[in-house]
Amino acid sequence: MPATPASLLTAPGLPAGSADIRLVVTDMDGTLLDDDKRIPEGLWPMLAELRRRGVLFSPASGRQYATLARQFAEVADGMVFIAENGTYVVRDGVELSSDPLDGPVVASLARTVRGLVADGVDVGAVICGKRSAYVERTDEAFLAEVRKYYVEHRIVEDVTAVDDEVIKVALFDFGPAERTTAPALKAFTATHQVVVSGEHWVDVMNPTANKGAALRGLQRELGITPAQTMVFGDYLNDLEMLDAADWSFAMAGAHPEVVRRARHLAPSNNDNGVLRTIARVLGTGGA
Repeated sequence: MPATPASLLTAPGLPAGSADIRLVVTDMDGTLLDDDKRIPEGLWPMLAELRRRGVLFSPASGRQYATLARQFAEVADGMVFIAENGTYVVRDGVELSSDPLDGPVVASLARTVRGLVADGVDVGAVICGKRSAYVERTDEAFLAEVRKYYVEHRIVEDVTAVDDEVIKVALFDFGPAERTTAPALKAFTATHQVVVSGEHWVDVMNPTANKGAALRGLQRELGITPAQTMVFGDYLNDLEMLDAADWSFAMAGAHPEVVRRARHLAPSNNDNGVLRTIARVLGTGGA
């Protein structure tokens, strides 16, 4: 059973400094970032300490690669970015792996979203390409949400006509996505992954694409085992990633299924849970 947040720092299953960790992978929203989307100040000295110890740190997010690269611009050298929920993995500007969607699937998803809008659902599609994200909606409320996760985005007349490799389609629903938009995508679940990645977001990807698949590929390439891997997550798009690490942590307040699947529970994203846990397990102190 997972540890409780209060017992985490003294849990007998988490002896300080005893783990041979070589790779730390963390989700961003709801996990590393606080609820105001801020990176904890202590991350930067922690990253320097991890680099000194030869531990690779990797953000794994539904966010776009360009967004992650900008957030970590000062420390990006050698860092692996698992972007777009694992569909696009990049290191030092070089693609390590990707899993593009077929054009007809993208077109079908776009038509489905247009149909939902016509039926009165307040939803919009973000067509996630390797070079940019593409949207048809132009209202500021929707674009404000897009800008949080996709610094490279373009407004186009027809998202199905873009000249880019599309690796994911993300849908933002101003209502509860798990109860409205996700059920409307049921027809796609037989052939693709339909993942609720946040309260208002649903992502559609190839069946072979997820953060866990990307992480396992990275582990194989680097010769790092699950026993040497520490992972943090909070939502349903993190499940497969948690399965790929012996040191798997759900954040306090995470989705119940995430808490069930993780081996341990970390303090919440608003309580500096990722850094506190790394400091405890690796014996770095300070966080």
